[in-house]
Amino acid sequence: MDFSLSETQQLIQDTARRFAQTQLQPNAAALADPQNRPQFLDNIKALAELGFMGLEIHEDHGGTQAGTVAFSLAMTEIAKGCASTAVTMSVTNMVASVIQAVGSDEQKQNYLPRLCSGEYRAGAFCLTESQAGSDPSAMKCQANKTEKGWQISGSKLYITSGAYADVLIVWAVTDKTAKPGKGISCFVVEANRQGISIGKEENKMGQSGSATNEVIFENVVVTEGDLLGEVNQGFKIAVGELAGGRIGIASLALGIAQSAHDYAIEYAKERQQFGQSIADFQGIQWMLAEAETKLNATRLLVLEAAHRKEQGQEFATQASMAKLFASEEGNRICYNALQILGGAGYLKDYPLEQKVRDIRITSIYEGTSEIQKLIIARNLLAQARA
Repeated sequence: MDFSLSETQQLIQDTARRFAQTQLQPNAAALADPQNRPQFLDNIKALAELGFMGLEIHEDHGGTQAGTVAFSLAMTEIAKGCASTAVTMSVTNMVASVIQAVGSDEQKQNYLPRLCSGEYRAGAFCLTESQAGSDPSAMKCQANKTEKGWQISGSKLYITSGAYADVLIVWAVTDKTAKPGKGISCFVVEANRQGISIGKEENKMGQSGSATNEVIFENVVVTEGDLLGEVNQGFKIAVGELAGGRIGIASLALGIAQSAHDYAIEYAKERQQFGQSIADFQGIQWMLAEAETKLNATRLLVLEAAHRKEQGQEFATQASMAKLFASEEGNRICYNALQILGGAGYLKDYPLEQKVRDIRITSIYEGTSEIQKLIIARNLLAQARA
């Protein structure tokens, strides 16, 4: 297997790394403060201008058309600098991918160039509800048929970029008599549509620079032209796109963990105890060696999933394995990095405590670790029975 990067992939990785090192990493603490949202959104706009909001989108619709591997590489580099910026980038790319995958020609022409260019500040993925998290088929948000289309009523929770997303992908029940998951449709809706309101911003443990809000729909009128894909087939769209989104979150977790590990190495080299650098102690060396091994294993899992998606191969199981391993081991790597810093790691003067908070959610959103295990096991057993 050839692990070398193409010229385009290398260019995108290098560009993302420079942006993270110059624009994000020096300002990570400030970007985590919601009061600095204008600076945060300026960075999102700058990433769009670099082509990072449509990395998998065809160039005919304003995208970079660089592929899933390039997207993963860029996500990892951006996450090293700021996890909040990375998750906004991930979700916006995912929204664009939904429209490209199932949208009509008119929808692609209307929405994709504005997402890719940054004219739309961000996109939002409106799926989760209070009683429909790991089981989206249990959603209650409804789209009732009218003469000209539908009226959407209900609310969505924990919506990334809810406060400033300009276009929303919304799932709603369009056939109340159908079995769970069989009567759900998907719509693309601009956020300024009458009847859409944004709830309070959640006060989160980590990734607080990225807004997370409730989005409320009160008799929001949508037309036939706003339907994404076929009526009552929206659940399949959600399942398919969540698999792709897991590659993004796995890449994000890899980036946070790698940056924590890199910082711990530099600290261990400089920190003196008992008359020598703590990097000379076997206990620290073993912690660093284990982290390095897990990071390389994570990178291989993520790249395999990204490569399979890019090649049009089945990738759902690989995406779940990558997200499971990246998020769980990433959490351990960040905690170990904090442990190497000792008491200093617990202080906000050092970046480790923020990285520990930022990475915690990666084992929850885009499907919890428990859900990933369920997906992997079901697919494994299905193959065994075939």
